[in-house]
Amino acid sequence: MSDKITHECGIALVRLLKPLAYYQEKYGTPLWGFTKLFLLMEKQHNRGQDGAGAACVKLDVGPGEPFMFRERCVKTNPLDRIFRVLLEQYEEKKAAGDIHPEFAPTVKEHFDFGGELLMGHLRYGTSGGYNLSACHPYFRRSPWPTRNLALCGNFNMTNTAELNSSLMAMGQHPIFATDTQALLEKIGFFLDEEHEDIFRKLRTQGLSGEVISRRISEDLDLTRVLTRSAQKWDGGYALCGLIGNGDAFVARDPSGIRPCWWFQNDEVIAFASERAPLMTVFDVALEEVKEVVPGHVVVIKAAGKVTESQFTAPLPRASCSFERIYFSRGNDVDIYRERLALGGKLADQVLAAIGHDWANSVFSFIPNTAEVAFYGLMSALRCRRRDEVKAAILQASADGKLTEAMLDDLILRNWPRGEKVVSKDIKLRTFIGQESLRNQLASHVYDITYGAVHPGTDNLVCVDDSIVRGTTLRKSILRILTRLNPKKIVIASTAPQIRYPDCYGIDMAELGKFIAFEATIALLKERGQAEIITDVYRLCHEAVEKGDSVNHVRKIYEPFTPEEISRKITERVWPKGIEWKGEIEILFQTIENLHLAVPAHKGDWYFTGKYPTPGGYRVVNQAFVNYYEQHEGRPY
Repeated sequence: MSDKITHECGIALVRLLKPLAYYQEKYGTPLWGFTKLFLLMEKQHNRGQDGAGAACVKLDVGPGEPFMFRERCVKTNPLDRIFRVLLEQYEEKKAAGDIHPEFAPTVKEHFDFGGELLMGHLRYGTSGGYNLSACHPYFRRSPWPTRNLALCGNFNMTNTAELNSSLMAMGQHPIFATDTQALLEKIGFFLDEEHEDIFRKLRTQGLSGEVISRRISEDLDLTRVLTRSAQKWDGGYALCGLIGNGDAFVARDPSGIRPCWWFQNDEVIAFASERAPLMTVFDVALEEVKEVVPGHVVVIKAAGKVTESQFTAPLPRASCSFERIYFSRGNDVDIYRERLALGGKLADQVLAAIGHDWANSVFSFIPNTAEVAFYGLMSALRCRRRDEVKAAILQASADGKLTEAMLDDLILRNWPRGEKVVSKDIKLRTFIGQESLRNQLASHVYDITYGAVHPGTDNLVCVDDSIVRGTTLRKSILRILTRLNPKKIVIASTAPQIRYPDCYGIDMAELGKFIAFEATIALLKERGQAEIITDVYRLCHEAVEKGDSVNHVRKIYEPFTPEEISRKITERVWPKGIEWKGEIEILFQTIENLHLAVPAHKGDWYFTGKYPTPGGYRVVNQAFVNYYEQHEGRPY
């Protein structure tokens, strides 16, 4: 994605099923689980660099000893910092003689993260700012182990205000911060109630405090807690929670919007936002890793028993297609194939754009996430060229006109030519405060390979995985591509036009910042149809007040074909002050081809406006109201 958007946090959970001494004996370290957590998080580093956090619960800790720990960081390279600090703590205790690795109880006693239950989070700052207080995991503390809760997740809730109102109706005084805080308090409330219900029942039996504490831990029903907590949740989420007694849970939204995977053997249970990291870190086969079923919660009791149960009513599956296009790492076998297919589906549009001029066209990609799609496009182009060559040879042979020169021309000189044209040169640092200087530096984030294109002769086709705002195209990419002086520049997006806001975990919620929306508004005004804008505003305003689940913003796009909007997008991203006289064209994937390439992930609301929950419709209508009234900020 040439446009930078923040998105998609990452989660990881590791539950050891053996004592620490087992891992010391078998793997040579009592920190085997701790290391696996770090690797799971490192393999998902793509999902968040704004902050990182980790939590640990130790099982069977004696009275008076701490049992629950947390470490968080929002500085540069937060994941490395966290684990370096923790390992330094471990080495210091070892050097002091407090820790003897071959004697596992000393690790558990003296190292904060020498426990059996470990959880990690990688954060992108989509809400709540970038300070430490907004960094997961969140904690809710109590002297009762069964009332301690650590929570982290990959999610956005569309109705945080409603959730806070429900907390106030219960008598709480919530702090209006983030949706994470709202969920923490919501789950915590029902966790308290579950604890109290069991406590009152056991107390009437005249049991000792020690027995009551043990029985509460055994009888605590986290599925019931989640079921009661989630009755008004609206959003996309994958949540991880640790309870102080050693219980844990991982829950996924009923539409399956946010991804979550897990596996179990006799040594460990592990969860992650992506499948490939689990396969790599634990060296397990594809079939050993399974999805957390949408609308289900996996509960791991302190004793090691695992259950997977439905905790909320299922909804039609709407797994995020952006995960497949861009967010997730491409080394997952299915994602890799889907990205190849996304690139291949662009072949017909690309060939039409270059007029089937094989001899004078160069194909490339805008780094780095579009690389796999580029391979898919090249494969599809080679197949088409092979068919053309085969047909031409058969025809020439039948006509008796097949010559060596003709074969050279058909096969050797007119084959799809791929080049590494664009490279990402540096990562722009945001400490530069002056906007004009920041923009000037941004124009140098990308660099080009001089000599890769024949000036004035070659068409240059660059694959991009998605185009959101068009800012990077306008301010950087198109400027540098024109230095090569191609005859024509074609930018081919593997994603369709992004027309509607997301509210389930991706930070793209303001309509006015989408280049497709901007271009469509311009078309309406140019063609004397500006009254549609006013009509849609009125309809959206009424829908927000009534709570209607209707996307009125779709009416903005109805007068125009996708091709008309694409042409206007091309005009609007053209950088000012460029004297290059060549032609430019921007192509977008069709909705139909998106579904063919990514058949199992039907969450396409950013392209189609068809939201999986009522909250999505409220957000899209509010987003238009905000645009019309010139209010900046997220509409939820």
